[in-house]
This record gives sequence, structure tokens and C-alpha cells, in this order.
Amino acid sequence: MVFAGKRPNNLGISNGKLASCPNTPNCVSSQSTDASHQIAPLTFTSTPEEAITNLKQIIESLPRTKIITESQDYLYAEFKSALLGFVDDVEFYLDRNANVIHVRSASRLGQSDLGVNRQRIETIRAKFK
Repeated sequence: MVFAGKRPNNLGISNGKLASCPNTPNCVSSQSTDASHQIAPLTFTSTPEEAITNLKQIIESLPRTKIITESQDYLYAEFKSALLGFVDDVEFYLDRNANVIHVRSASRLGQSDLGVNRQRIETIRAKFK
């Protein structure tokens, strides 16, 4: 847990938005407006309840993950790297009006993540059918 870092205090939903990405390249968000951090939200055709249940099962099936907070429209999980135990904070916000799940995945420490946060969301997207 040497590289775990402290849990950020700006997580969660504020006015229908997840926290903005910092200026570092180790964060992606479906609500970001700049290209370097932008990633598409997850889309679903099931009911919102089925979508969030499905998402939770996918997260729990991935290695070194722990769901910290969950509600009807929000999931927050910590993902830990295999090698040094770096922790990434990953949030999902269910927007019932738009039938999407907004995502934000950010490293706690360092600058570059070598694309890990983006790849994680794409892995989850591929399983999220």
C-alpha cells in the first residue's frame, strides 16, 4: 500500500456532474470537454436498474477491485495495480434521462498512467453488453 495515496475528497456527484479531471494525463471522464481526457459514456438498452446491476457485476469480476460507495445511480470503486499497489479511483454515474452511465477513472498519484485508465473503461465497455 506504499503507493495507494489518500482517497480524494472531491468524488461523487455535484449538480449532475462527476469531478473534473486534473491537468495530468492520468484521468478520463465522459463529462470532460477536452480531447485528452474525453471518453464516451457507457450506453445501455436495458432498464437503468439492470444496467447498474450489470455494471456492478463486471466491476466485481475484475481483479483487485473494491466497491467503496454505491447507490441507485452511483458506483465508486478503487482499482489497485498488480505491481506496486497504485490505486485508481473509478466512478460511474447513471443518467436516467440520457440512458447513459457517465464514467470517470483517475490515478491518485503520479502523472502518466500509460493509458491504463482509458483501457480500463474500454475493458468494462466491452463486457457491458
